[in-house]
Amino acid sequence: MRIRLAAALLLGAALVGCTTTEDADNAIKSRWLGQPSDSFFAQYGPPVRSFPMTSGGTIYTWQGGSTTRDVPAQYRDMTDAEKEAAKGAPQTIINITTNGSIAQTPPPGKVLVSPAKTVQLSCEAQITADTAGIITDIKATRDTDGEGLSFSRCAEVFGVTR
Repeated sequence: MRIRLAAALLLGAALVGCTTTEDADNAIKSRWLGQPSDSFFAQYGPPVRSFPMTSGGTIYTWQGGSTTRDVPAQYRDMTDAEKEAAKGAPQTIINITTNGSIAQTPPPGKVLVSPAKTVQLSCEAQITADTAGIITDIKATRDTDGEGLSFSRCAEVFGVTR
């Protein structure tokens, strides 16, 4: 029981240090509201799209931080019933993947829970600027998990720490 409590406390402490999309939004708003949009684009790269507003301002869509993360296959131990059912049964292994890679055969006594995969990570932000090019609103509009313990790729791209 003490081991479970210690593990739960350790997990909770780790999660407290994780950054989220909300953290990224708050940080980029505090840093960039009132600043020239050209300064943002000079630091993080140009927008991928822009839409003129009737007020004379512009809404920009910016994307960045694109990378991938390899997630290993996840296995679990076979239950006693699964072990019993497997005894003497012919073993047929079918390796099917969605991305063309060769699936791994589960280790003895294990069951595949989720196959190995490559996950795309990226950040997208919407930046609204007035007629003078000053940022009046900025927010993360598409955000994946981060590379590390972060729940936000945008937080990683914009250097947000907790």
